Formats: sequence, C-alpha cells, structure tokens
Amino acid sequence: MTPLPGTVTVTRLDGPATARAEEAFRTVYAEVFAEPPHHETDDDVAHAFRRFAAQTRRAGFRGALARDGAGNPVGIAYGHPLPPETPWWGNLLEPVDAELRREDGQRTFGLMELAVRGAWRRRGIARRLHDAVIAGVDCERVLLNVHSGNTAAAAAYRSWGYGRVGAADPGEGADLHDLMLLPLR
Repeated sequence: MTPLPGTVTVTRLDGPATARAEEAFRTVYAEVFAEPPHHETDDDVAHAFRRFAAQTRRAGFRGALARDGAGNPVGIAYGHPLPPETPWWGNLLEPVDAELRREDGQRTFGLMELAVRGAWRRRGIARRLHDAVIAGVDCERVLLNVHSGNTAAAAAYRSWGYGRVGAADPGEGADLHDLMLLPLR
C-alpha cells in the first residue's frame, strides 16, 4: 500500500462500533501479523477473529481505528479491563508477587492488539492509537504482550513508559512474548 497524502485520523470506538468495523480491524491485523516475527497464517487470523466479537462485548471495551485520507484502515488498537480470572499472569515463565498478579476486573486494562501497516509506521500513529484507547481509562495500569522477536514494538513500549514484567508463553503453539506493564497512577 502506498501512503496517500493527507492526515491520518484516529477514532476511538466503543465495543459495538468496533464490532461493526471488524473488516477494517481484520485487514490491518492480517497484514501486520503476517510479517516477521509473527508469520500468522489465514488460519491464525481466523482464530484471532473468532474471539473478536466476544471481546467487543466485554465491559469497558475500547477500540481505535486509524484511517488515511481515502478512508483506508492503516492502524488498529483495542482492549478491555482484565477479568479477575485472566490467564495473562498464569502464562509467565517465572512467578511474580501475588499483589502484582491481583486482578479485580477494574485494576488492569489489557491492550489486546496494537498494529500499524508497514507503509504507515514511524509516523506516530501507533502512539496515537495507544493513547486514544487508554485515554480516560479508570484503571491503575495497562498490560500487554509483545512478541519477544518484535524489538521495534518493545522499544516503542519502553519509550512510552512500559516496563517488562517477564517472559510469557501465550500457549497454543505461540512464540514467547514479553509481558509489559504501564502504571497509569
């Protein structure tokens, strides 16, 4: 995709609006996560989007969609507060303090996905998407997983204030990821 001149707009969406924009989210996700180090296949994308509709119905769900001047989707972000029984902490390879792991359904916002198409990277779009999704979130912190081989994304997250908690095995044959945490207050 060749970037078109003009402004990229980032729109924050609630769950129902994100669900209605599923095709745009899927387009960006499929393109970005087919690249190294992810190498996701069409089957992997289909699997991810079998969960998408249920995620958009979760309390506190937020999405953000970036579009170019022609209306083409160029980036996505979405997440929701983690439930008390979230598996994220259980995927860590080394244990962490019980207080750090404590979830109550409102303590931690889980950033499920953040992705920008290749031709649009290094323009601040990822940060705008990130900030749109977490703006005004009534949580203490944000938690995300980043592929351990995605050094550019991990560096960006560190520059935004995230710290690495540890290595995690997300399961289902996936590569190792780093669990990263951003305190909000």
